[in-house]
Amino acid sequence: MHNGASPHIFRNAHKLRVGMTEAETKLWEYLRQKPLGFKFRRQHPLAFYILDFYCHKMKLSIELDGEYHHSKEQKEKDAERTEYINSLGIREIRYPNSMVLNNLEVVINELESLLKEGPKP
Repeated sequence: MHNGASPHIFRNAHKLRVGMTEAETKLWEYLRQKPLGFKFRRQHPLAFYILDFYCHKMKLSIELDGEYHHSKEQKEKDAERTEYINSLGIREIRYPNSMVLNNLEVVINELESLLKEGPKP
């Protein structure tokens, strides 16, 4: 499900996969192992957006937020993006980069709890 993502979005997603942040790389090392049997994609194009990590079976998007997500303007853009993603039946969860880098175990425990719940109807 790419929801009409343009070739430009696909090119940008490729660039982001090549240049992942430290936090994205750290979380990807966990997600690429297919926790509890669920496959995740990294930098997945969706309409005008690129999801950091996406599990199609769970309809789950995981976003990692750097410092620039703290600005008022970016918070508004993030809220608009989340609303759109949720309208497609996709659940979005967000973690600050610092949490992934400093408390990966907490992130993994929360993700595993969500995955154990299974897909939402």
